[in-house]
Amino acid sequence: MSDQQAPVVIAGAGPNGLMLACELALAGVTPVVLDRLPGPSSEPKANGLVGQVVRMLDMRGLYQAFTGDDGPPRPADGWMFAAMALNFSGVPNNPMYAMLMPQPRLVRLLEKRARDLGVDVRWGHELVGLRPEPESVALKVSSPGGDYGLSASYLVGADGGHSPVRKALGIDFPGSTSATVSRLAHVHIPERLRRADGVVEIPGFGPLPFGHTRFDNGGLIFAEFEPGRAMLGSIEFGPCAEEEPMCLDELRQSVRRVVGVDIPFVEPKGAGPHALRRIEGWNTRHATRYRDGRVLLLGDAAHVHSAMGGPGLNLGLQDAINLGWKLAAQVEGRAPEGLLDTYESERHPAGTRVMMHSLAQTALMAPGPEVKALRTLFGELLTGTAVAEKMAALLAGSDVVYDVGDHHPLSGRLVADLTLDDGRRIVELLHDARPVLLDLDGAVAADAGGWADRVDTVTATVADRPAAAMLIRPDGYVAWAADTIGAGERDGLRAALRRWFGAGSSG
Repeated sequence: MSDQQAPVVIAGAGPNGLMLACELALAGVTPVVLDRLPGPSSEPKANGLVGQVVRMLDMRGLYQAFTGDDGPPRPADGWMFAAMALNFSGVPNNPMYAMLMPQPRLVRLLEKRARDLGVDVRWGHELVGLRPEPESVALKVSSPGGDYGLSASYLVGADGGHSPVRKALGIDFPGSTSATVSRLAHVHIPERLRRADGVVEIPGFGPLPFGHTRFDNGGLIFAEFEPGRAMLGSIEFGPCAEEEPMCLDELRQSVRRVVGVDIPFVEPKGAGPHALRRIEGWNTRHATRYRDGRVLLLGDAAHVHSAMGGPGLNLGLQDAINLGWKLAAQVEGRAPEGLLDTYESERHPAGTRVMMHSLAQTALMAPGPEVKALRTLFGELLTGTAVAEKMAALLAGSDVVYDVGDHHPLSGRLVADLTLDDGRRIVELLHDARPVLLDLDGAVAADAGGWADRVDTVTATVADRPAAAMLIRPDGYVAWAADTIGAGERDGLRAALRRWFGAGSSG
């Protein structure tokens, strides 16, 4: 195969890489996606999405398409933090959403969307070498048809926690590894242990709680997302004495050490594939930078952490949606100076927040009377509405406010899901991933005339309007807003348009 060229090459066809590919394609840039695997992985990993990313999928029209739900996503009434229940029922404007979906299915859906948008997804093509150059990145790819060269204007490493792209660039990946051993497997719980209400009752123990549960000797994980195949796991602190591959009997013994009784289970039913894995130590690591010239890092290549609470896809997919429109503008030569650098300045702090609460949850799961006392105190604090509101924002990722250069309370935050008086929801205006100037006062539409080729202007009305006008970026974040429209506000709007979308046609 002869040398080829591509505007953007994405190494890694997991959820994050495929989401970025879709975002680029929506913005008019068709990338090439490489993955060493022969096809989409069927390995069970994440079981769903939580946080703001659920709303962002809704902004692309994907929530309904992926779930079959006719209505908008609904906030979750509660969640877990270090196996402690959180109640969000009294939280105003609850930002925490959840969407159950096995990761293999999410990958297949995103791959189909990417291909429908014209993306070139190459399974079995492994990136084996890269050389940054002043105006491009020279790549070497190994494929079933032989090695070939590929020249990219930009390369994005979405190639996992052991990222060869990150390592090739020499980007530091500092962090820590917890002294834990977690075991997880799909199992079948005998029907004789199931009560009439469906709850699994374990002799000598009681009802098997859903999710994470902490005990003095470690943690238990239980979730039954489908009949006949439950997810059962254990968390123990200390070194691992096992050297052989993970087996169900090893999990059985570990669960007994944690809870003090045997939990009867057998091999899961169905063809699989079934989860069966042991993880020695939870890595919490964060790349010191997300960009090195024409190479960028995305998802697990930029940050890894424990899976507790399920923040991984929320963090990585938001990275992709933040990067897509900025990288497309850079490739097409229409990006204002410094736009691509805001990918790191906005998303690195978001990664830092997830590292923080991931480590905090690990600490709160540890054994010992001191931790038990701390959990008691922490549990009391969680009963307050103000604390619940803060925890919802932390877990959703909505407590990270971007510095967009505008000081309106809405600016730098994800736009609220409002329904306009004509029946349209604001999220519907963002399906095509284009910026939107939403004029709710009928006073600023003309001010964006010089950006008509890049920015959609929508004049509408809404009851209890949040502002007179808002400039919404393609990723759904508000770049500018005003409650009244005067000369100063018009100047601010034009400054925001230039900052995010370049100079207007009139200068």
